[in-house]
This record gives sequence, C-alpha cells and structure tokens, in this order.
Amino acid sequence: MSDFSLKPPCGAHKKKRIVGRGSSSGRGSTAGRGNKGQQSRSGGKVYVGFEGGQMPLYRRIARRGFSNYLFKKEYTCFNLDLIEAHYSDGETVDRESLIRKGLLKKATGLVKILGNGDLTKKLTVSVDKVSASAKEKIEKAGGKVAVTEEK
Repeated sequence: MSDFSLKPPCGAHKKKRIVGRGSSSGRGSTAGRGNKGQQSRSGGKVYVGFEGGQMPLYRRIARRGFSNYLFKKEYTCFNLDLIEAHYSDGETVDRESLIRKGLLKKATGLVKILGNGDLTKKLTVSVDKVSASAKEKIEKAGGKVAVTEEK
C-alpha cells in the first residue's frame, strides 16, 4: 500500500443538505421547517425549558434544603501497588513527589492512599488521607504515615 492511496472511511463525508432552493429540489417552499409558527420564522427560537409561556418546570419546583455539593471534597486515589512500582526504598510519598513522577496532574487536589496491593519498601507517606488497610501495610513494611487532614 502506497502513501498516496489513502481514503476516508465510507460515510465519513456527507454532502451538505441545501434547503430552500425551489420546489423541484425536494426541500423547497417551507425548507423542512413545517408550516407557520415561531419555529418556522427566521430568528424564531425558544430557550431550553420553555413551555409556551406556561411557568416552566424548573421554576415550578421549589428549591428547598441544604446541598453539601459546594463543599464536597474530591480525592485523587492511589493504591499501594502503584506506589510500590514508582517509588524506591526510603523515599517520601507526598503531593510534590507524586507530581514529579507524573502520577498527579494538578497540585490543588487532595490525595488519598488506598490499600490495594502489597508494599515491600520502607516509605514515608505524607498525604491528606490514608485508608486503614494502607496504613497497616505501610507500617508493617517499616514506613511511617503522616496524615495532614483529619476525617
């Protein structure tokens, strides 16, 4: 196969449908907009949720109560098997080292260590949260755990 015989897959290029070009085109007169009404006019659009002047559903339903969504904390989780693969003996596992190793993308997020996998290296872990099983395995391997955030 040469470099010049490349073709797009079948159906990748569709012909643009041209409307409003006379009755013989098959898409003339109303140009696929139907007869009369707001939607058939140019510039005749309504916003999402518009119900023809009736009070829309999103305004009919009362907003009540407290939502904790604004205050929720999202953790980036790392399992011990991933830590085992990327860290050598005696290193410190913290936000900065995770960023340096390319495991953590943004510096602002919270970090949690989970206990999936085994740990054989002596590591110092200093992150926002550590699960109970991960803490047990880290200390069993001779490492230390320092949690910066409680709960």
